[in-house]
Amino acid sequence: MKKVPIEEQKAEAIERMKLMKLMPKIIKEFEEENVVHYSERIGILYWISNEPEWEEHIKQLEKQWNILVYHAELSYLEFGTCLSLFYVSSYKEEWKRDRKDLQAGYSCCYVWNMDADFCSEFGSIGFRPMNGGVKRIA
Repeated sequence: MKKVPIEEQKAEAIERMKLMKLMPKIIKEFEEENVVHYSERIGILYWISNEPEWEEHIKQLEKQWNILVYHAELSYLEFGTCLSLFYVSSYKEEWKRDRKDLQAGYSCCYVWNMDADFCSEFGSIGFRPMNGGVKRIA
C-alpha cells in the first residue's frame, strides 16, 4: 500500500468530520488551526489542548503509526477510562471502506485505556452524533 502526504490525510479527516456530523465550528478549527476536540458523555466538546498529557500521547501515536488524529471521544467504561481516537491512516486504499463505516456509525479507532495502558489497542467502536460531538455506543 502506498503512503500519502499529511495534507491528503488532513483533507480526508475534514471529510470524515462532516460525515460524522461534528459541529461545523470544530471542523473549521481543525482545518485552519489543527485544533483537535474530544467529546464526552452526551457529545459535549472540549479542546484536547486542555489536557497536555493527552495531547503529547496523541502526538507520539501519530508519529509511531503514521496516522492523523482528528477527533476523540472520552468514555468511562467498566474496564477503565478510555479515549477513543478517530484517525486517518496513511494508506489511501483503506479510506473508502473507512468512510462507509463512519456513515454506518462505526469507526476504527485507537482506544487508549488511560487506567491500564497495556489494554490500549486499535479496534472498531460504535458511535452516534450528539450535541455537535459524538457518543460512543459500542
